Amino acid sequence: MSAAADKFSRLAALKPARPMPARPAAIRTPGEEDSLGRLLGAGVATNHFGEHLSVRNWFSTPEFADPSSTTLELLSRARDESLSRKTRAALQDPEKWLFLDTETTGLAGGTGTYAFLIGLAWWDAGGLQVEQFFMRDFAEEHSLLQELSQRVAERPVLVTFNGKSFDWPLLENRFTMTRAIAVPKLAAHLDLLHPARALWKLRLGSVRLVELERHVLDAPRLGWHRENDVSSALIPQFYFDYLRGGPAEPLAGVVRHNQMDLRGLAALFGKINALLSEPAGAANEIESLDLFGLSRFLQRRGDEDRAHSACAQALTMGLPAEFRPKARRELALMAKRRGEHARAAEIWLEIVAEPHDGIHACEQLAIYYERHAKDLAKAAQFAKLAVATLRRQRANSRDPFLTARLARMEKKFLQRVARLEKKSRPSSRERTRVFPAVAAPKASSGLW
Repeated sequence: MSAAADKFSRLAALKPARPMPARPAAIRTPGEEDSLGRLLGAGVATNHFGEHLSVRNWFSTPEFADPSSTTLELLSRARDESLSRKTRAALQDPEKWLFLDTETTGLAGGTGTYAFLIGLAWWDAGGLQVEQFFMRDFAEEHSLLQELSQRVAERPVLVTFNGKSFDWPLLENRFTMTRAIAVPKLAAHLDLLHPARALWKLRLGSVRLVELERHVLDAPRLGWHRENDVSSALIPQFYFDYLRGGPAEPLAGVVRHNQMDLRGLAALFGKINALLSEPAGAANEIESLDLFGLSRFLQRRGDEDRAHSACAQALTMGLPAEFRPKARRELALMAKRRGEHARAAEIWLEIVAEPHDGIHACEQLAIYYERHAKDLAKAAQFAKLAVATLRRQRANSRDPFLTARLARMEKKFLQRVARLEKKSRPSSRERTRVFPAVAAPKASSGLW
């Protein structure tokens, strides 16, 4: 398929969604007695397992983000793993994507934890279509899971935030416990928590979705805010209070919280997609710590060239003092792996005086001067510098385990020094060549 044809096929997600295929579920208006359904503006969905509430809303923001092939490769595989043809085809079709977020009766999971609210979203008409299934009591769980199963069958690429560790295992468990509804099969699962942690944890510390919205996604520009948002820790209690006959109003805040999480999840993918798909050296408006985080993420995914470029650019922009030694160390290691040994040595020379990485820098410089520069005297010089540093640290240490570790390192460097000095001394054969023995005069025969 040509590049232009491929682009147009992927932009199909900008069109309004095709009519849903016929389902056994039907939607009716909630009755007067259903205060929660009327409060939420929900419909009552019915299928052969029973009823549940269904809330549907369309949002113009965040806008559709066309996933780049580079982003998909980086997000969906670990180092040295390749994607199957079926998985790649599903990932490259935005109509197969389904954003998912749940609200549950407990935050720790387990067999007694229910997902009483399941939020789904997908690209539609350039914006985001959100559908939420609400379980008014535990008897409606089968009906709710049946609807989820059908949605996943239509859109088998799941996009979540910590969903691989929490949301999807919980739902798999609930499907299994029904003994009537098979666990839906996923074509792929993209969990955005892991790239978000790699890209922004250095700068933000916390990578909760609400923090990412505030500091990375610029939520006010996108047209939404979290004022009066419900705390996640209170959500289970609000639901249990409702089951005991308590007020329904707090659950409206829970539904809105879930909507915001889904919109934030879609916007987060757009941000990650833009960041990962930019060519090396083009990230001019990114903060230096984010660039360093990007470098480490790319390095773990095996993209050494872009990782090296991002790390070098982060150092040029000016990293905070506590991160500069670590960035220089990683840049030196990447240069070494690229075969740029002289450049790596230049960086190690900048690190020699550092208290934490100086010993490692001495070792790397000793290796460089011995194996590449062929300067045994300098190699021995840096090995001796490491010995002196280790002795100083050992003298100041009060930790017996650290002291023992430093002693082992010192012994290793002393062996290196001895080997280098022995290697630099000329052998007996070389001394013979340099200073040839003077031949003894032959005995005179006495004849003239």
